[in-house]
Amino acid sequence: MTFKPDTNETKELIKQLVSIPSPSGYTKQVISFVEEFLKQYNVETKRNRKGGLIATLPGENDNEHRMLTAHVDTLGAIVKEVKNNGRLRLDLIGGYRYNSIEGEYCEIHTNSGKIFTGTILMHQTSVHVYKDAGKAERNQENMEVRIDARVKNADEIRALGIEVGDFVSLDPRVEVCDNGFIKSRHLDDKASVAILLQLIKHIQTEEITLPYTTHFLISNNEEIGYGGNSNITPETVEYLAVDMGAMGDGQSTDEYTVSICVKDASGPYHYGLRKHLTGIAQKNDIGYQLDIYPYYGSDASAAIKSGHDIIHGLIGPGIDSSHAFERTHADSLACTLELLYHYVQSDMQQY
Repeated sequence: MTFKPDTNETKELIKQLVSIPSPSGYTKQVISFVEEFLKQYNVETKRNRKGGLIATLPGENDNEHRMLTAHVDTLGAIVKEVKNNGRLRLDLIGGYRYNSIEGEYCEIHTNSGKIFTGTILMHQTSVHVYKDAGKAERNQENMEVRIDARVKNADEIRALGIEVGDFVSLDPRVEVCDNGFIKSRHLDDKASVAILLQLIKHIQTEEITLPYTTHFLISNNEEIGYGGNSNITPETVEYLAVDMGAMGDGQSTDEYTVSICVKDASGPYHYGLRKHLTGIAQKNDIGYQLDIYPYYGSDASAAIKSGHDIIHGLIGPGIDSSHAFERTHADSLACTLELLYHYVQSDMQQY
C-alpha cells in the first residue's frame, strides 16, 4: 500500500493556520477554522469545555480506541502593564525567551475586538541614546511594545481600548520557499495540525475504514502544559501526540525525516509503541530519526501525568530553531504524514 502525500497542499494549509493569531488562551478563531475544514469531509466534531476540538472517525473495533493529538495554540504574550511612557509591558505565554522576539511585529487584540499593531523592542534600543543598548538584559523589565498609534501616556493608550489582559500575537512571517522549505513562527505545532487535517482528508476521500475508532484532538492549551490531558475515552488504548521534533547540538532530528521521540523531560515514551512506529517506517521505507528532547513536554506526557491508563507516543516533523524563527522541509512533512497514514491502519500490538 503506497501513499505519497501532496506536500504543496500541506504547506498551503500551514500557511493559512500560522496566519491566524492563536496564543494559548486566545484560540477560538483558529479552532473555528479547523472545524470548518473538517466539515467539508463530513467529520463528526465537538468542542470540549477548554475550547479544543475533537474529531472522531468510527472504526471496525469500537471497544478499543486510538487518539491522535496536535496543538493549535502558540506562543504569544499578554499585556501586563500599560506604561506611562505610552508603551506596553508584556507577560509571556509559553516557554520562550525575550531575545527571540526582539524587533518582532505584533498585534494587540483588545477586549472590544479592535486590533492594534506594534513592535516589540528594548526600552534601550537606540544606540544614539543608550550606552548599554547592546548589553542590557532582554527581560520583562526592559522589553516593551511600541504601539503604532499616537500615544504618549497610559491614559491615551487606555483611550484606544487597550488594557491589561489583552492578548498579543506575534507576526508569523511565513514564507514558502521553492526548494521545499517553509519557515515561519508557530510551526510548533501548526505544521502537525496541518498534517492531521491532511490525514483525515485522505481517510475520508479514500473511504478508508479504520481498524479502530480513532479520535483526533486539536488541543489549545499545550504550550501551557495541559492541552491534551482530558477528553480521553475509557476505551482509548494508544495515544499519539504529533508535535515538532526539536533540532540542535547532540540531536538526531533533521528537517527531512519524521522524528520519533524516545524520551523527553517527562521520561521515556512507551517502548512497545515506539518499536511499532519504527517498524512501520522501516516496512514502508519512510525516513525517520529516533531522538530525545531534553527540555520538552507534550500532550501525551500531560495525559500520562493526569493519570490516564494509556500507551503514549510522540512523533513529528523536524523543526529547526524551535520557539523562535522556525523552519522545516516538505520531506519531513511528507514522512510524518506517511507514517501516520500507515499507523492508523495498523493493528494494535500486544506490547
